[in-house]
Amino acid sequence: MIYFDKSRKMLMESEYRYSLQDREDPHLYREMFPYSEIPKCTFNQRVNPIDPPDDIWITDTTFRDGQQSRAPYTPGQIVELFKLLHRLGGPNGKIRQSEFFLYSERDKESVCRCQELNLPYPEITGWIRANKKDFELAKSMGLKECGILVSCSDYHIYNKLKKTRRQAMDGYLAIVREALSVGLRPRCHFEDITRADFYGFVVPFACELNNISRDSGVPIKIRACDTLGYGIPYSGASLPRSIPGIIYGLRNYAGFEPGQLEWHGHDDFYKAVVNSATAWLYGAAGVNCSLLGIGERTGNTPLEAMVIEYAQLRGTLDGMDTTVIRDIAGYYERELGYAIPPRTPFVGSEFNMTQAGIHADGILKDEEIYNIFDTAALLKSPPGVSISATSGAAGVAMWLSRNLYGGERLAKDDPRVAKLKGWVDARYADGRVTTLSGAELREAAAELGL
Repeated sequence: MIYFDKSRKMLMESEYRYSLQDREDPHLYREMFPYSEIPKCTFNQRVNPIDPPDDIWITDTTFRDGQQSRAPYTPGQIVELFKLLHRLGGPNGKIRQSEFFLYSERDKESVCRCQELNLPYPEITGWIRANKKDFELAKSMGLKECGILVSCSDYHIYNKLKKTRRQAMDGYLAIVREALSVGLRPRCHFEDITRADFYGFVVPFACELNNISRDSGVPIKIRACDTLGYGIPYSGASLPRSIPGIIYGLRNYAGFEPGQLEWHGHDDFYKAVVNSATAWLYGAAGVNCSLLGIGERTGNTPLEAMVIEYAQLRGTLDGMDTTVIRDIAGYYERELGYAIPPRTPFVGSEFNMTQAGIHADGILKDEEIYNIFDTAALLKSPPGVSISATSGAAGVAMWLSRNLYGGERLAKDDPRVAKLKGWVDARYADGRVTTLSGAELREAAAELGL
């Protein structure tokens, strides 16, 4: 078939239609995933064009996947975090949706209390078991969209579900039709897509979903789930691990629009953030995240990281309020007792703190030299310094300026700096090796009359 692509402004050829490749035994890509070794990152040099959508956004799974690795949030905690998500996403709703479990009475209470806030964003969506009773429950609670698990790798189809590809696909399609029959918009979670036979199962299944979507007039969504974090952002990487290849194929061979595509990543190989950004760049409008990246195993893509990534890619925050990120971190620490590793980007207490005297000296002269951006204005976290044996006079001057003198710029040769530096040097001369705490420094400053 030849057609004119309005976005590319050129004639495109697409004659091949992928059909389901059923088989008796699972295809487990053993050369790529040997299990007894680290997975292989392979290339075939098939390069897909970058094709970002006109509009991109973030969706939230804090109250679904984010609860699968910690004690469940109480309904009251969910309400407070939901309000913070609304503030962070801003008036343009860049945090578009937030998904909730619907299993227990506590889950239902959380949904109802968040609905009572009557906030336009994030839209509340559900996560349900694949049966008509649960669909009717979601509909009765006023939800318009629900996630449905449709595992797509042979690891899941053959080894977990004990089905063939044909049996799995037929069952999934029946479930989707059931959801549509009660008036729900299905969001199909393509579990383990980065180990799935992309052209033998994923695309044929997606094409069938697109046919149902077109016939029903309901825009069925696909959430491409990188369940074990195997996704690779590199240009020319081969399927099934190639994120460019996955997004390109779902758009161009299965016919899904950007707004129907969403990426859900895990951080098993430290790639959750870059993989999510890659999904945006290659044509998925949505990336699914959780607050602080809390989720199954190594966690999900940190939502706050994608807020910053959005601004880097688009040159604007589009109304998102980044100062709320510090409020979210504070809520987790204060109300939930969650220990954020201090050097975690954007949310850790020491993410922009230096110990090196030469860095402190630079910050004293012009903080832009060693600070990533105006973290005081954008994240309510001014750059700081911790004092160690290498901090020098510049580090001590900066610490005094920020902690005792309200931002007054003390010079390195200020007598007050010399007094405290002398005390610091004496500690390390006596054999101290660890960083000095703020409490120790304040106590010493008081004894020295500073």
